[in-house]
Amino acid sequence: MDAIATPTTEPTTPPEAPIVVQIDNLRKVYRTGFWMNRRIESLKGVSITVRRGETFGLLGPNGAGKTTLLKSLLGLVRPTAGNGQLLGAKLGDRATHQRIGYLPENPYFYDYLTGWEFLKFSAGIFGIPGKVQKERIVQLLDLVGLAQSAAKKKQMRQYSKGMLQRVGMAQALINDPDLVFLDEPMSGLDPLGRVQIREIIQTLKAQGKTIFFNSHVLADVEQICDRVAILAQGNLLCTGALDELLGTTNLYAVKGRGGNLDLLGQWLDDLEVLEDHWQGHLARNPQDFMASMQLMGAQLIAMNLARPTLEEFFVQQLETRGLRHST
Repeated sequence: MDAIATPTTEPTTPPEAPIVVQIDNLRKVYRTGFWMNRRIESLKGVSITVRRGETFGLLGPNGAGKTTLLKSLLGLVRPTAGNGQLLGAKLGDRATHQRIGYLPENPYFYDYLTGWEFLKFSAGIFGIPGKVQKERIVQLLDLVGLAQSAAKKKQMRQYSKGMLQRVGMAQALINDPDLVFLDEPMSGLDPLGRVQIREIIQTLKAQGKTIFFNSHVLADVEQICDRVAILAQGNLLCTGALDELLGTTNLYAVKGRGGNLDLLGQWLDDLEVLEDHWQGHLARNPQDFMASMQLMGAQLIAMNLARPTLEEFFVQQLETRGLRHST
């Protein structure tokens, strides 16, 4: 009997996730001046695509057009030209807004309400049933790290900046949105508050939500974003995944203290001793190096991929185009 041939199949590339944000050649021109005869072009033909489940960071100096872009997507500003889609519907589609969450950079709160009352009011706008409201508010307060007692008893006029940012984040999620827009969510927060907002964004990503946000805090963006875009003076300078923009490398920049310098020299290139510490570059397995450090009693201070940081790349993009001191 002849052997039955086993069919061979070529490995298939996983299908790309659906597009949830599509911007094509978006332009916005404002008219200013006493006679409204002065034109300021805030967006100059911006095109961006964001897929479902991505965390996308929009970066740029002050006045770059980031907030204008967000407001154009949300229907708060009417674009001068261009078009776009959110969740498969044209910009401005009212039904789509039920599936979108938004935290503005400077949100306005009814400060005579408690946080709980404000979230209940927000849930009512979306027509969420009373029983579901209570369950969801409890879940969101837990997610954003705001105590229920404070949310129920304290008026928001008594809230700190961090507490207001947390209740604002909860408000943006009250309708369990598929797509979340955050305008400078880390603005004005202390380091602990930034960590908490970052953790919330990572939790939302784990839930499969798409997050599109602006930020000046590039270190946070580098930790949590799948892709980023840089906007300056209304122009889109570049967009892509961090590995595409910053490059990939197996070389690590290492800094530490103590240990045997002769052994360290066998591991590290460009080994340099500086006062109470040393530094160099590691091109070998970092796990094996860490085990060797432990055996020799050395202390690791830092180990990072030897590529530009997002902040360095951001500044370089502006400088290359002569924009660093003109924005």
